[in-house]
Amino acid sequence: MKARVFSGVQPSGNLHIGNYLGALSPWVGYQQQFETIFCIVDLHAITVYQSPAELRSKIEETAALFLAAGIDPKHSSIMVQSAVPAHSELAWMLTCVTPVGWLERMTQYKAKAAAQQTVGDGLLQYPVLMAADILLYQAAIVPVGEDQAQHLELTRDVAQRFNSLYGETFVVPQTGLPSVGARIMGLDDPTVKMSKSATGAGHAVGLLDPPDKIRKSIMRATTDSNPAVDFAILSPGVENLLNIFQAFSRWSDEKMRAHFTGIRYGDLKKQVAEMVIAHIEPFQQRYREITSDPGYVARILREGAERVAPIANSTVELVKSRMGLYTESR
Repeated sequence: MKARVFSGVQPSGNLHIGNYLGALSPWVGYQQQFETIFCIVDLHAITVYQSPAELRSKIEETAALFLAAGIDPKHSSIMVQSAVPAHSELAWMLTCVTPVGWLERMTQYKAKAAAQQTVGDGLLQYPVLMAADILLYQAAIVPVGEDQAQHLELTRDVAQRFNSLYGETFVVPQTGLPSVGARIMGLDDPTVKMSKSATGAGHAVGLLDPPDKIRKSIMRATTDSNPAVDFAILSPGVENLLNIFQAFSRWSDEKMRAHFTGIRYGDLKKQVAEMVIAHIEPFQQRYREITSDPGYVARILREGAERVAPIANSTVELVKSRMGLYTESR
């Protein structure tokens, strides 16, 4: 029996090349080796206000991007979090066994709370909902980025606490699979990870950006005052551009050094831009083909939810039974 992999993406902002290299592309590779469930986590998205119409549109856009990247609905379940009510139901039951102190020490909560005048309870409970997403499917492996590593560790703590209180119920997930994608940083500020929620022009290369916009964003990327690439003194901006090129080209370190040593930054940026465009254009063509079929994405999402719902409902029934809650089967 294959181990189960679960991961998800919020349908907010614009998915970019960092998401593709760090998540979508590795996910495609997991499909043959594991049982894979990929979730569009819209309940997480509403921890901050979302325009309802835009959120609905982004859900289908995100699903279409999954499909364009090569996630195959014959091998993977692609579904929307809110389409399976068991996510919310399990989240409440896990909330009741999760100490508030565990949640208040989450670094993302503290950072986001400090930036807001008022904080919704959903922001505090965000990691519990994430734990429910994972534990609901008894996922053994959860590929996440470094920014979610603390939340995944909390998931493990919650699972172990529940198992200790009520008996063995949940699989305690591993911390993830090694990512084959580079950690892609912002083009405007290469000291921070490329973010799909950033609003500044020139920060990211969106997966649906046209070629001219991709070139413009990369040509404006931050470098340094040196005239050419010197691998002995790479600044964060130059290293980021090289990482982007290498992640798409899959060139070896030796080939990268041989090709780029001494190349002027303007020429480096041109080559990075053309490498990105060469890979993004066929991706975008697949996206256009997928979205040209009315109802196709909605059908894939409906079938995905129907496929995973029995697993989710079975876990909820088991948890209710363990906790002494009412179940029709008792």
